[in-house]
Amino acid sequence: MMPFNAMPAALPEGIDMEKNVIATYYFSVPRTYDNMLAVGQILAVEQSTGTWTPVPGETEAVRTKHVAKVIGVYEAPWHEFSIPEDTVERTFILQIAFPSINIEDQLPMLLTATYGNISLAPDLKLLDIRMPKDILKTYRGPKFGIDGIYKALGIRKRRPLLNSMIKPNCGYPLAVGLDLFYKAAKGGCDMIKDDELIADMKYNSAVARVKAYMKKEQQVYEETGEHTLYAVNITDRLPRMFQLAKEVVAAGANCLMVNYLSVGPEAMRALAEDPEIQVPILAHMDLSGSFFSPRQGIGSHLILGKIPRLCGADAIVMPFSLGGKAVYLHEKFMMTTQCLRYPFGKLKPTMPMPSGGITPVNVPDIVRELGPEILIGSGGGVHGHPQGPEAGAQAFRKAIDATMKGVPLAEAAKAHEPLKIALEIWGKVTEFK
Repeated sequence: MMPFNAMPAALPEGIDMEKNVIATYYFSVPRTYDNMLAVGQILAVEQSTGTWTPVPGETEAVRTKHVAKVIGVYEAPWHEFSIPEDTVERTFILQIAFPSINIEDQLPMLLTATYGNISLAPDLKLLDIRMPKDILKTYRGPKFGIDGIYKALGIRKRRPLLNSMIKPNCGYPLAVGLDLFYKAAKGGCDMIKDDELIADMKYNSAVARVKAYMKKEQQVYEETGEHTLYAVNITDRLPRMFQLAKEVVAAGANCLMVNYLSVGPEAMRALAEDPEIQVPILAHMDLSGSFFSPRQGIGSHLILGKIPRLCGADAIVMPFSLGGKAVYLHEKFMMTTQCLRYPFGKLKPTMPMPSGGITPVNVPDIVRELGPEILIGSGGGVHGHPQGPEAGAQAFRKAIDATMKGVPLAEAAKAHEPLKIALEIWGKVTEFK
């Protein structure tokens, strides 16, 4: 019999949790599968030392150091004596421990080891990843985080922050964007970002936008006493994106935005760890839906929570779950925000930015669920206001102020025309779902 430490199975107490990545999976199989422990071991070997058939190089010594181990097999419901005749499929939760030596400080290897080839298996979903201390300590995480964003804006008394995406999404010349930026900033937007669909384009240069917008940012500061972060989208080919990042920072950029799944999380990590990049980074969520479904893929709280935080996102755009264009279960929304804000090694917290059809109507819901340290994202809710983006931003700021004081929006709107109009257009306050 092979020694226990060379086998692809172990008790949880039989391994060093701080030298293994623990991956948890959902796996649904036909009723005829009668030995999920063996199936799990096949997956563990496939994702570590071996393949579908024994090979000479997979020695006992190699397995002892590198083989992944099944440490948990749990069926729900957990049949003990027999399986009901009408059972069509069986549902399991598997836990597999992957030696840190196989992964080191590389996020690509983390994802390859835990879900690489086996992602092709039907009805197999990566639910969670527990990071051991020896790997977690290699990640620097956000350079600024929530505290750093407030500091960059010069805001001492914490309140919800307002972000607006310039609309239309793309295709507009610099002069149009400059006018929209100025009006939204003057109305009270704390951050204004490019839409994910415009980056450094021939028809609208990112460097030119930064130079023009930051002059307007200074003008707004002189007029209102409030700063505005401009999150310029530097998403681009690699390595060109890294050069562009330095060019926009040299041009005066005070914030960057990256479509981080499009370019890859490690690309954002490289930006966050670059000593020349001393501005916050906003991660955008586009492509995230391609990573998860109910029975396949990777859990959304990993894609929108743990992974971007590991890779240095100071804030991240994420789908809102109450009202607006809500497509996200509220329980998953809250789980994801926990991954962004709860203690996670020594990593600074990442600021969640709920987005997607948000209007001033949604402000009380957001604050009730997440508290005041939040970045509220709205494009159409600002730029779609009948009185223009300045009034649209003013309506949001009034809604934020009223919510912080415990004043109902309908009451606050009586003496504030922009908010009154917003409530008339976008309806009643959302009821908790």
